[in-house]
Amino acid sequence: MEHISRRVREMATSATLAMAQKSRELKSQGIDVINLSIGEPDFDTPTHIKEAAKIAIDENYTHYPPVAGYDSLREAIVKKFERENNLTFTKNQIVVSTGAKHSIINVFLSILDPGDEVIVPAPYWVSYVDMVRLAEGTPVVIKCGIESDFKMTAQQLEEHITPNTRAIIFSSPSNPTGKLYSREELASIAAVIAKYPQIIVISDEIYEHINFVGKHESIAQFEEIRDRVVIINGVSKGYAMTGWRIGYIGAPVWIAKAVEKLQGQFTSGACTIAQKASEAALNAGNQSCLEMTAIFKKRRDLVIDLLKEIPGLKINIPEGAFYVFPDISEYIGKSASGYTITDGDSLAMYLLEKANVACVGGNSFGSPECLRLSYATSEDLIIESIKRIKVALSELK
Repeated sequence: MEHISRRVREMATSATLAMAQKSRELKSQGIDVINLSIGEPDFDTPTHIKEAAKIAIDENYTHYPPVAGYDSLREAIVKKFERENNLTFTKNQIVVSTGAKHSIINVFLSILDPGDEVIVPAPYWVSYVDMVRLAEGTPVVIKCGIESDFKMTAQQLEEHITPNTRAIIFSSPSNPTGKLYSREELASIAAVIAKYPQIIVISDEIYEHINFVGKHESIAQFEEIRDRVVIINGVSKGYAMTGWRIGYIGAPVWIAKAVEKLQGQFTSGACTIAQKASEAALNAGNQSCLEMTAIFKKRRDLVIDLLKEIPGLKINIPEGAFYVFPDISEYIGKSASGYTITDGDSLAMYLLEKANVACVGGNSFGSPECLRLSYATSEDLIIESIKRIKVALSELK
């Protein structure tokens, strides 16, 4: 008899990965699908990083690594925090994992007990809520629409804190909106959190280097909550290393030790070769990140200009990452070609079938009135995809 556990039965399938898979299936059938659903840079990993991996193989970095990561990589991460963020960590506060996603679930499993609440501002990254539930916590979602630039205010946060609140998680720059929290906004949020010593802040900063407006601001800079902040980061986005699967945390020592203990029973240390490549990436500075970010900014400007030509879409201006998250409310209730648009997911499916453009509905991000488009692709494909979307949307009546 087949029996799947309740925890897996109740877990949603990742909407972004599901749409990417659907896109690949259609392409394999010879259908000309343009994929705007994928959350990864379209650049190859820089040469100096790949060379470091080859050297690591030749030097026989092929044995089990320490569970928390090689000392040399953890030291590189410590130096990165000091150099780029003006934050002081020690090596024993760093744990290297198999991607930032792994880092996040490690933290949730280490700090949550049944009934503990985690505040999650929406729009949120698709996996946050299911990760909280997997760790037997209770997600408390705060709705933040386009009218508030998709950002949570300090007042909203305080209104949702209860005696059961154990943590808050958010990303800046944000997936899916591309929005950044300013230093002033973070300061006001930190001032609220400071009043509630039981709350852990999980700050997802994986898109840190893809920033179009200036210096990255981390909530960990505020001393009043510094010892309760866990920074999530990694090399995937900024260094075009998604397939290398290296993420890391900078955390209070007690959380880092708990995560290391947990990881020792689940996965042990992350891939040795990928660790040495990541060490080279962090130690070489950010020139390659800056070059990629300049290209992303140019694409951002292009996609915003094109989307503004489409009637009925509400557009905000992303300040980082490589996504745009238009509000599609005016199309809800409209129909064409046997489709009726009820939310972002149904519009995404309509665009896939009608326009052969893959994007992701906002339902899984906690914002069913929106649609996520990634502009991590060429300018030619951006122009063609928005042209197709414009035609398909014009047919909805």
